[in-house]
Amino acid sequence: MARLFFLILSIVGVTGAGIGIVVALVMGFDTLNGILVSAALGTLLGAAASWVISRQLISA
Repeated sequence: MARLFFLILSIVGVTGAGIGIVVALVMGFDTLNGILVSAALGTLLGAAASWVISRQLISA
């Protein structure tokens, strides 16, 4: 399961970080701290989603 998790995380984590950056810029958080925090939150959400997706794929 770990290999599948990291494979999915490599795609979903980067996508989540990108979405977080776009959301931060649209909301007006154009400082470095605002962008980094939103990218980190997007990556964390991507990690949680990757874990759920990989668990569902393994049990299917």
